[in-house]
Amino acid sequence: MGEYDFRSIEDRWQKTWLLDRAWAAPERPRGTKRYVVTMYPYPSGDLHMGHVEIFTIHDTIARFYRMQGDDVLNPMGWDAFGLPAENAAIKRGINPKQWTYDNITKHRLSMERLGCSFDWDRTFNTCDPGYYRWNQWFFLRFYDRGLAYRRNAPANWCPNCKTVLANEQVIAGHCERCGTQVVRRYLTQWFFKITDYADRLLDDLDLNQGWNDRLKSLQRNWIGRSFGAEVVFDIEGRAEPVTVFTTRPDTLWGATFFVVAPEHPLAEELAAASGVEDELTLFRQEVAALSDIDRASTERPKKGLFLGKHATNPVNGESIPIWVADYVLMEYGTGAIMAVPAHDQRDLDFARAYGLPV
Repeated sequence: MGEYDFRSIEDRWQKTWLLDRAWAAPERPRGTKRYVVTMYPYPSGDLHMGHVEIFTIHDTIARFYRMQGDDVLNPMGWDAFGLPAENAAIKRGINPKQWTYDNITKHRLSMERLGCSFDWDRTFNTCDPGYYRWNQWFFLRFYDRGLAYRRNAPANWCPNCKTVLANEQVIAGHCERCGTQVVRRYLTQWFFKITDYADRLLDDLDLNQGWNDRLKSLQRNWIGRSFGAEVVFDIEGRAEPVTVFTTRPDTLWGATFFVVAPEHPLAEELAAASGVEDELTLFRQEVAALSDIDRASTERPKKGLFLGKHATNPVNGESIPIWVADYVLMEYGTGAIMAVPAHDQRDLDFARAYGLPV
């Protein structure tokens, strides 16, 4: 068998596929319709081997369905309307538009040379006005119906990329793109009221035939549904009580201390009353370097600060100390918890670390 001349053979067939529109999905499918879509790449630089891995898996699925005789829609696009591409262009002294479209051209050439069976009649760039006008249209519909709103909330911030990161983009406290230490900053952000649809999303999961139990479990955990009760605690030296949410109201008798998230307004209020503002500021700076995933982990040592005040357990009248701790998240419940170390591993770890009663 002779040596495989990949240059001439692959170049020939790739040109043939393009000219014949071999991967174009029919306008009026007659057979089983399949929509195979991958995550669209950022055009902030060249493609790398991670893209090759994902595209190979994706393309294998698309080709498999075609070989079954199905009508496959396999589009490609570019997630081009973000800060990573703009920052990369500015760093190189290039106009962001030129940088973005040059990279898109390089991406497509690389994909063609890989032999990816994308439908090139159905490509798009999210930075094109013809595309994002529909983003705006959808957003306005959400806003008109009260489903889009603004509020001040903590976010993972990369000082180098100058952009917000998802929890999954924070690796060991650092930006996955550039390795810079990530900080937590309060920013005014837009949110969608996904929680308004939580019950419907959860109830309809079982209607998704073909989804395995693991995938359904991931979705349930992401959507989140907590059943429990709100409990009101009186705070020493404060007229207004504080409400906590608990999934285990039956354990209220075992609450031995009270914890608030570092971002909770009560932490600053009590720290000022007790003269530990400086300590709280330093503690908040330390916590700001952690992602929510790191903070909620049961594996990591817990850290906290006593705020010098006490709360009253409403069922037995006991006075329990109020702490600020890194494992309590402002986004969960009310941002304050009753700590029951006899029934919660993180509470137990914290109690042992600071000599609190169990």
